[in-house]
Amino acid sequence: MTPRFARGVRLGVDVGQVRVGVAKCDPDGILASPVATVARDQQSGEDAIPADMAELARLADEHEAVEVVVGLPVALNGREGVAAGHVRTYVQKLAEVLTPRPVVLSDERMSTVVASRRLSERGVRGRRQRAVVDQAAAVEILQGWLDAQRRQT
Repeated sequence: MTPRFARGVRLGVDVGQVRVGVAKCDPDGILASPVATVARDQQSGEDAIPADMAELARLADEHEAVEVVVGLPVALNGREGVAAGHVRTYVQKLAEVLTPRPVVLSDERMSTVVASRRLSERGVRGRRQRAVVDQAAAVEILQGWLDAQRRQT
């Protein structure tokens, strides 16, 4: 890890329109593993904290996370589309909820595709796959971010 890499658990988050996948890593930042899938709260008022963000805050506290890494869906050509805009809006609100814990964005190109492929290779398909693909995508996001931090040394 880089000299600036502080030891501690990080949460990885895959924000979808319907569900939010959550992963965590060990305090040394070596391996990401799945934690939970949280349903998105589309019903809360503008001033209220959405239930999914409250649950992310609870998970961050429970796991004593020092940072939260959220996947930013970037197109293969490197441009940000509508989905990236939705994630940026989500992250702005999430950062307020998680203050003073930092929330960082990480390029998540193809994370859900890779996660789905890996689950299929393990024989997880259909309804069972839909139940865990968001967690698996969060693992891909966090592991990619951790590996990038290691390469910076």
